[in-house]
Amino acid sequence: MTAAVLAPPRHISPAKALQHGFSLAWRGVLKIRKNPEQLIDVTIQPILFLVMFVYLFGGAVAGSTGAYLQNLAPGLLVQNTLMASLSAGVALNTDVSKGVFDRFRSMPIARSAPLVGAVLADVVRYLVAVAVLLIMATIMGFRIHTNPAAALGAAALMVVAGLCFCWIAVFIGMLVENPGSVQGIMIAVIFPLTFGSNVFVPSQTMPGWLHAWSDVSPVSLLADAMRGLLVGGEVGGPLLGALAWMAGVVLVFFPLAMRAYRRRVG
Repeated sequence: MTAAVLAPPRHISPAKALQHGFSLAWRGVLKIRKNPEQLIDVTIQPILFLVMFVYLFGGAVAGSTGAYLQNLAPGLLVQNTLMASLSAGVALNTDVSKGVFDRFRSMPIARSAPLVGAVLADVVRYLVAVAVLLIMATIMGFRIHTNPAAALGAAALMVVAGLCFCWIAVFIGMLVENPGSVQGIMIAVIFPLTFGSNVFVPSQTMPGWLHAWSDVSPVSLLADAMRGLLVGGEVGGPLLGALAWMAGVVLVFFPLAMRAYRRRVG
């Protein structure tokens, strides 16, 4: 056969691939706008967790619900962001099951674009999760003791953390057969991470082995960074540790997700 029949594959630059990812991200945002019920988990769940833990355990853990709220709200932002991140894996698994990726394969777009687009579209979910929890916490008595710049930095940190950790959900979504399995596996991962951290109770009250893990846990480091940004305290050390974890997660799970995606869709 001649070269005219078998044309060389089209080369797509990283910049063009990112552009394709943003285009598919807009598709995800439009889906949220047409089906706002997709945001139920990042609107109802934060309120439930905040109300239950503050009024059930606040007095026992911190002596008063007010003191516990000041410590819990920044940490709960971390848990809610991690919970919001699992939707990318669920959405991608659903698209694969319904044959949507067969259409993507016939389009002149980067192979990574469907995955990157689904991840970027979740920025909306992270911002909604942060806004809902902070509004509810403020109604309950939480107060930011730093400044607007630090508060914006805290919101930005949660968005970046969500974009990094959601690659775990994307990887799982490309491995399992149905969306329900993605959600079940991710909850089994997220709950031990968050409850085995300093989000809900001080690390000092835990057994030695759990205390040691909690001190280096990405969830604890993010929670400490959020507390520093919102209510005051050290930010630099916890933030550097959290950024190291986030970079490590992307370096490990982005290639794994892409490999699983290629195997899944061919």
